[in-house]
Amino acid sequence: MNDSNELVRFAKMVPDAKIPTRATKGSTGLDLYAVEPTWVRGSVTLVRTGIAMEVLKGYDAQVRPRSGLTKNGVILAGIGTIDSDYRGEIGVMLFALSGSWEIRRGERIAQLVISRLASFEIVEVDYAELTSTARDTGGYGSTGA
Repeated sequence: MNDSNELVRFAKMVPDAKIPTRATKGSTGLDLYAVEPTWVRGSVTLVRTGIAMEVLKGYDAQVRPRSGLTKNGVILAGIGTIDSDYRGEIGVMLFALSGSWEIRRGERIAQLVISRLASFEIVEVDYAELTSTARDTGGYGSTGA
């Protein structure tokens, strides 16, 4: 990838797969589409997209839920991170909270958000060397309900 403005390239791994699109000009996420019908039931189900991608080094892509599916009780089983060196098919892990839900071929199943990564070095230190804060070790609800 030579053009510094080109952040991501998509390839169809399945001929009738749909390349991600923005729903509106202001959309942050690109819609990901199911490449085949899939039933989502009470366990985590992999829904195929039939596409692969190439993200410019220094960026990553995150698979995030679609509110339309979430309001119907179909949730993303976890936000997925796609690293810049991954070239396999993008899959979306979905879970139905109750009953089952049919994902139709071509249905929007998740959003793909591209982000610039922070550049930093990892340095190991003793715990006592970490800077103290007002919150310090408070977690798991320590800032309120």
